[in-house]
Amino acid sequence: MVAMDLFRSEEMSLVQLIIPAESAHDTITCLAELGLLQFKDLNPEKSPFQRTYANQLKRCGEMGRKIRYIQDQIAKSGKTSSYRPLTDKDINLNELETKLTELEAELLEINANTDRLQRTHSELTELQLVLHKAGVLFGSARDAASTVQHQGADTENGSSIEEAVDYPLLQEQEMQTDPSKQARLGFVTGLISKAKAASFERIIFRATRGNMFLKQAPIEDAVLDPATGEKVEKTVFVLFFSGERARTKVVKICEAFGANRYHFPDDPNRQRQMKSEVDMRLVELQSTLDAGIHHRDNVFNSIGYNLEKWAVMVRREKAVYVTLNMLSIDVTRKCLVAEGWCPVSAKPKIHDALQRAAHVSNSQVNTIFQVLHTKETPPSYFETNKFTSAFQEIVEAYGVGRYQEANPGCFTIITFPFLFAVMFGDWGHGICLLLGALYLVLNEKKLGSKKLGDTMEMAYGGRYVILLMAMFSIYTGFIYNEFFSVSFGFFGGSAYQCPDPQYSVKNCPTATTSGVEKWSYEPYAFGIDPIWHGSRSELPFTNSLKMKMSILLGICQMNLGILLSYFNARYFRSALDVWYQFIPQLLFLNALFGYLSFLIILKWCQGSKPDLYHIMIYMFLSPTEDLGENQLFIGQTYVQIVLLLVALVAVPWMLFPKPLIMRKQHIQKMHGRTYGFLRESDTESTDLEVDVEHDEEEFEFSEVFVHQMIHTIEFVLNSVSNTASYLRLWALSLAHAQLSAVFYDRVLMFAWEYTNPIIRLIGLIVFANATVVVLLCMETLSAFLHALRLHWVEFQGKFYQGDGYKFHPFSFKTLFEEDDL
Repeated sequence: MVAMDLFRSEEMSLVQLIIPAESAHDTITCLAELGLLQFKDLNPEKSPFQRTYANQLKRCGEMGRKIRYIQDQIAKSGKTSSYRPLTDKDINLNELETKLTELEAELLEINANTDRLQRTHSELTELQLVLHKAGVLFGSARDAASTVQHQGADTENGSSIEEAVDYPLLQEQEMQTDPSKQARLGFVTGLISKAKAASFERIIFRATRGNMFLKQAPIEDAVLDPATGEKVEKTVFVLFFSGERARTKVVKICEAFGANRYHFPDDPNRQRQMKSEVDMRLVELQSTLDAGIHHRDNVFNSIGYNLEKWAVMVRREKAVYVTLNMLSIDVTRKCLVAEGWCPVSAKPKIHDALQRAAHVSNSQVNTIFQVLHTKETPPSYFETNKFTSAFQEIVEAYGVGRYQEANPGCFTIITFPFLFAVMFGDWGHGICLLLGALYLVLNEKKLGSKKLGDTMEMAYGGRYVILLMAMFSIYTGFIYNEFFSVSFGFFGGSAYQCPDPQYSVKNCPTATTSGVEKWSYEPYAFGIDPIWHGSRSELPFTNSLKMKMSILLGICQMNLGILLSYFNARYFRSALDVWYQFIPQLLFLNALFGYLSFLIILKWCQGSKPDLYHIMIYMFLSPTEDLGENQLFIGQTYVQIVLLLVALVAVPWMLFPKPLIMRKQHIQKMHGRTYGFLRESDTESTDLEVDVEHDEEEFEFSEVFVHQMIHTIEFVLNSVSNTASYLRLWALSLAHAQLSAVFYDRVLMFAWEYTNPIIRLIGLIVFANATVVVLLCMETLSAFLHALRLHWVEFQGKFYQGDGYKFHPFSFKTLFEEDDL
């Protein structure tokens, strides 16, 4: 097993492979199984259609389309759970292509036949409903319509006009008195959607000017529509009308509303015969449909679980041909040339993979493997595991590290959850967070095999980060002595007592007014003394403590960042960065804010009460002024003057020497090369000049100086702003503690004052919901984001360039199901 080194990225090499054409496919396959080589595209000027293996990619894409089609058909059938894994011999790509083509053609034929039979079955089902429902309506409707026809002539024989209008069927607006000239009564039967029935009736009434008679019978269950294949609630209608012109209008309106018309015979005997014929045909069609579905299920069962194996095979083949298209072909077309990056430690494994590929392909010539020397910047590669990968992702979300520069990921494993815990210090909330993290960690195999939502996926990916954040939160919670804003005396008795001896420290009536008195000089064993909780001086005490602690933590982490810049400069052998960047930055930061940290610790040790704000302000405004009662040690004024001078000297130290020395070195280098050109022949000089112009970057003193000036100003200003930025540790910790106290005192304790159990239960539910939503979700996210900012800006900004690119080896392990086939 290769030892993991998170401090610097793996050493990389640019290698070249000369692969025989007959073993190219097997070679790329073996290298993809190894997953330690990142190929370079040697044909950037060619489009995908101009590359060598474009036809093979097209074949893979077509096979992928057929597999997706078969998967969709299996999903639509709803029978996937009944499939049993079948043992199938390994098949090659050509056999798979033939098999998929046959399967697709067979399924297309089955679906076409099924759709045609299903449409006929739906039409016969509707006809059966029409015969059943319309048979009941037809007799009464026909009798009523005939009665209206016979009464049409009576309107001229003295009947009232009002009685004639009450009937829907009239020959024309002006009645015909001659019975021989009266139009014959016609009718239409069919089905229409219930949603359109009312509009259909109104349009028919207006189109026929009221000369129609419509009867409807709704169907209880939805039926399959023959046109769409979807279930629709419909109603059977019988429509009587008069005249051929009315028939033409009715037919057009039925077509416009999507009503399905069916033939309905007048003769009752013919109706019974037609019903029996329809019933027999429905039985035959249903048996035919069942046989087709059974045959389709047999086809799916014959595929079994092999379909997933085929999908993986096609995906792998497609990836191999995509990589082969990145290789250049020799002029003899007998070999392919590949270039790529690989870790130096992986060279023996790559050699073994190449030999294995030559053996599999029965190639007479082995692949030539050689290292190329280049000035290109290699990719950055860190070998991580499931624990360290999440912390490395936090760092790389800011930017991938430059090749072999110091990696903050190994420090982030500890500093990130610790700074989070400083803002989230409550061991009760930490236990809740720990339980959630343990659930994710203990069930990682089961959860890793499922498809999770976006939020759950993020939580699962950072399960070990959450685990450490919870453990550190429990630790800082014991230091703050906070358990859902309640304090406990687990580590001994308090160093304070109530002035009235008849009361205990917890029940002291003067604790929140005049305070308590100190009786022991032995401090509380671990964390904050529980007596401070609820006292009148709790907020000033915790404010001062957490604010100063935040400054100390910030100065320590910023010094660590500057120290890492020294290791970067030393590793890359940049003496200029050591002498003119690391040393003045270290002196400037510690001459001001390192001195402030020293005063904080000294004040805690002495127990004195000097004003540190006054000391730091007048250190700049009046450095020679007598400190008076703010003096912490002898000779403090002289020390402050020296530190101020050191800080002032550090600024030009960072600004001027480095650009001037770089300019001098550039002039000396170019001067020496000029004399070198004179000693060489003309041809050699010309070649050398071309190489120099190609390899050497142009040196512009003005650009270098401006860049150094910006860097110096930025560091000086950031030394102040970054130190102040660490006060967010104090602010978030205070906000978390106060919110927790508000929810406990104003919700839970307020409800507990009532004896009614319902009120207590409501108060407990509100307290639990507020704790989960606000403190365990919103506050966790807030503290996480602030810890992220402190690492990205205040810590990594001191040494981390983050302008590299990640190592992406060609590997079958990175081919997921979501990738296109």
